[in-house]
Amino acid sequence: MNSKPVNYNPYRQARYVISAHKLKQLPDDSGMEVAFAGRSNAGKSSAINRLTDQKSLARTSKTPGRTQQIVIFDIDEHRRIADLPGYGYAKVPAKLKAHWRSVLQQYFIRRSCLRGVVLVMDIRHPLRPFDEDMLNWCESSGVPCHVLLTKADKLKRGPAQATLLKVRKSLPVGATAQVFSAKSRDGLLELIRHLNAWYDIDPGEPK
Repeated sequence: MNSKPVNYNPYRQARYVISAHKLKQLPDDSGMEVAFAGRSNAGKSSAINRLTDQKSLARTSKTPGRTQQIVIFDIDEHRRIADLPGYGYAKVPAKLKAHWRSVLQQYFIRRSCLRGVVLVMDIRHPLRPFDEDMLNWCESSGVPCHVLLTKADKLKRGPAQATLLKVRKSLPVGATAQVFSAKSRDGLLELIRHLNAWYDIDPGEPK
């Protein structure tokens, strides 16, 4: 990963493009796409909003499972963020859960522009069954995975670091992890550097 200072944030220019219920509704399978995935209430939308420095780009809600489509945000004409549905244990119909399980499996298999997955977990409740499913899909599809342990401001530094080390030991080979807080911005630069590497963005050159 590039260790240079981050002199600008290319993700501030992200803009909403489309909400897709089926894979065929997604933009052309070209360029570079990074997916954000996470259990309901893990802080995925807040993480995207902090990354893009936009308060309401990704919808946040106290109702679990609000995101029930693949939401696409353009960073530029070649790079995109895909906000994947995060139902987890949300109270959504079993038929809808089955639909999205099938769609996401096909997404990982067929989406050749996918450069990596940011898997968002609440640092207080990591590695739940949904998280394990996502890690398995990434590993079996050969897609790089970076775990974002969100809401780190809810824990003191010692317990947060202990959880980080425990999660890292449990990850498949090649997967990485970090702590993050949308509220305090802790871990934001590390996330930007990681995404820059996936997107082949030079951290020192503004667009």
